[in-house]
Amino acid sequence: MFKQILIALALCCASGAFAAVDVNQASVAELDGIKGIGPAMSSRILDERKKGPFKDWGDLMARVKGVGQASAARLSAEGLTVGGTSFRIGVPATDAKTGTAPKN
Repeated sequence: MFKQILIALALCCASGAFAAVDVNQASVAELDGIKGIGPAMSSRILDERKKGPFKDWGDLMARVKGVGQASAARLSAEGLTVGGTSFRIGVPATDAKTGTAPKN
């Protein structure tokens, strides 16, 4: 019985470690808890978020210096989401002013 309780507690704690962190809701501490986000990047994210929430991953990549497709994929794998959505390869960065993808 004691072993079952211990296993249940361990599973509950482990599931919290893999909880998604939404970039539009996260505190500085939550952002810093994502592997790959340090104080400088969390500051850039929060500065841009003050101007308005991020619409999608493309918007985040367009507005936050240092976030491109490769880093977005890594951050998403670590649990970061935008509006509850994980990053998908091939999402273009959007123009911060128009909200549209740039034309090639």
